[in-house]
Amino acid sequence: MIKENTNIRKADVINRRMFIISAAKIIVFAGIIGRLFSLQINENKKYLTLSDKNRIREWKLPPTRGNIVDYFGNIIAGNLKVYQLHIIPEQVENFNYLISRLKTLLQLSNKRIDKIIKLKKKLKPWDSIIVSENLSWSEFLKINNYLYDLAGVKPVMTISRNYPFKDAYTHVLGYVSQPNEQEILDNETVQQRFVPGMKIGKLGLEKTLENHLIGTNAIQRYEVNAYGKRINQLEHQKGEQGSKIRLTVDTEIQKECGKLLDGKAGSISIMDVYTGDIIAMYSSPSYDPNLFLFGISQEEWQLIRNNPLKPLINKTISGLYSPGSTIKPIVALSALENNVIDTKFKVKCTGKMELYGQTFHCWKEKGHGWVSLKNAMKQSCDTYFYEVSRLLGVDRLNITAEKFGLGKKVLDQYFDNEKKGLFPNTKWKKNNLGKGWVLGETLITGIGQGYTQTTPLQLCMMTAQIANGGYAIKPKIIVDSNPISYEDAKQSMNSQLLFNSESKLLGDKKLFKDKKNIKIIQEAMFSSTNERFGTSYKSRIDDPKYQFAGKTGTAQVKRISKRERELDLELEQIPYKDRDHALYVAYGPYINPRYALSIIVEHGGSGSKTAAPIAKKLFKLIIDRHDLRNKQPNFERINI
Repeated sequence: MIKENTNIRKADVINRRMFIISAAKIIVFAGIIGRLFSLQINENKKYLTLSDKNRIREWKLPPTRGNIVDYFGNIIAGNLKVYQLHIIPEQVENFNYLISRLKTLLQLSNKRIDKIIKLKKKLKPWDSIIVSENLSWSEFLKINNYLYDLAGVKPVMTISRNYPFKDAYTHVLGYVSQPNEQEILDNETVQQRFVPGMKIGKLGLEKTLENHLIGTNAIQRYEVNAYGKRINQLEHQKGEQGSKIRLTVDTEIQKECGKLLDGKAGSISIMDVYTGDIIAMYSSPSYDPNLFLFGISQEEWQLIRNNPLKPLINKTISGLYSPGSTIKPIVALSALENNVIDTKFKVKCTGKMELYGQTFHCWKEKGHGWVSLKNAMKQSCDTYFYEVSRLLGVDRLNITAEKFGLGKKVLDQYFDNEKKGLFPNTKWKKNNLGKGWVLGETLITGIGQGYTQTTPLQLCMMTAQIANGGYAIKPKIIVDSNPISYEDAKQSMNSQLLFNSESKLLGDKKLFKDKKNIKIIQEAMFSSTNERFGTSYKSRIDDPKYQFAGKTGTAQVKRISKRERELDLELEQIPYKDRDHALYVAYGPYINPRYALSIIVEHGGSGSKTAAPIAKKLFKLIIDRHDLRNKQPNFERINI
């Protein structure tokens, strides 16, 4: 009986153990099945994606930049098909033989060969080595003809930036080149779209408008093996080209400016006096931006860098110059506005003025005799403006000068290298030099010398605002999606408020207290160009269609000693760097003004002999192209 009970207890233990083991098996199998269900059904997409990431790779291609066009739609910064040569090392049978053949076919230097060999050691066997970024058509054909003997060589056609007008727009557009590490970090859009070989704007509008021009990447998807080698292309997703930007500039006028300044250092700026459109903005000398696209050679770079005429400086917005006598219209206007003088006010010019033991000379040694405002402006009498500025004072002159744009940036939103310049006053000298203002400094400020520093574009804007009757304008170089028309601009000037193209209030438009004072200055500038004894009389145009009004300027670059004054040397006898700068500001047609310009020729001597004749040639072209400009439709563009 006892034995039977023992057997029953053993059987119960075995049964319980079997039950526990069976239950455990069921639980384990249930867990495995549940997990498999989760992996295959619930998390199917997740692991399919991970699998695809191991199997599929994406390659981003460099984005295609948007075109920049002039006012008439001509492409001034576009894209060009270029031919490149790549090597895929894993497909090369004999690398040394291949390099030897390419060296012979393409005349590669030993230095270039060394770079290719070093690059091969850094890359994976299936990664491409770029042998040449810009093959000529004849070289491209030659490579294709010998492909049977060049295993692993891959001729490639791609897109690169192109500047068809070469040096005509360099200082406006800038150029593109491969970015450095800091440039990539500074721009979030460039960070997101950067791929090796991509080029970004380095200067000018190419740099300022980078985020509009850059475009989006094309994407290629490839199936790869476990080592990351491409096996098969699965998809090609096309990228979008960057935005097209339309400028206000006229290429024909821009090119003419380049011709007229050929061999000279200087600048020409041309502006619509109502809309503020920049018609031309040329800095001389210039250089070909295409040289920077594939890496400029050391020899070419040194030629540009060491050129004594400084082609790397955008003189239009970064060059600072004493305005010389081109400031006299503002001096006269300020004196009229502050009731310091009137048109009957006269000064006797004897050729010099004595003040506290210091002599201030007029450019005409024997003087001009008794002169009124009109004659003083016409003949650019320094003595008259010495006296006017003495009575006016530099602080009141400063207020008028700044109203008309002197000492302020003009196109700051488009160019980060624009300089502000300086129009001084008593407070400025005390704060910056720690000295009090002296009266003699007021006199030389009144003839555009001393501390005064202006850019050519500021002088152009100053002249434009005199020409339009004394109203503020907002200069621009890009046509937006809702451009201001001449009629709208002129109509808004009849009101007292200035609006931009989105009808947002910019501020008080009127720059004068009494409109008749602006008219007096306009008439005085007309006499300077179109009446006998005027300083630019020889550059006049009698035809009312082209007739213009202007003011010459000759700015000293060094103090003239008594001995140098007595020698009275010809321009050619003076060392180049000691010669005066030649300046001229003008607007036309006089009867119905539309365009203003400023011209500066560094060390060109007299403004009347060097700068004014350039204006005569330009005004004919500008006004002849006026009707073409008016007929041009306003293409819709992005807002900048």
